[in-house]
Amino acid sequence: MQMSDVIADMLTRIRNANNAKHSTVDIPASNMKKSIADILVEEGYVKGYQIVDNGNQGIIRITLKYMEGKQKVIRGIRRISKPGLRIYAGYEDMPKVMNGLGVAIVSTSKGIMTDKKARSLKVGGEVLAFVW
Repeated sequence: MQMSDVIADMLTRIRNANNAKHSTVDIPASNMKKSIADILVEEGYVKGYQIVDNGNQGIIRITLKYMEGKQKVIRGIRRISKPGLRIYAGYEDMPKVMNGLGVAIVSTSKGIMTDKKARSLKVGGEVLAFVW
């Protein structure tokens, strides 16, 4: 069966592994998911990721990050724009997550980026997810 929302699946896998305090989580690879994983690494929410070749499309193995005492770095992760209801924002009204403490992941014409970078480049786009 074809999955309709692969980004929501990725975010749910990360959320579940984070809540269960796993060290890594495996996600079927795609270029969009790699871009989202890049943003999570740049913003310091995960340690890193690697691409594992399995003969098909590959797997993204994300290494989760915790503070002392296994406290979660990712407090929350939420899908915003869904296949049934797309949410778009111009660069002027780009949402701020937790008053700037979190990050919004935005798909723009210049690639997938954070809300801060989209504001600085003055591009709007589809708001994919919030991470805080």
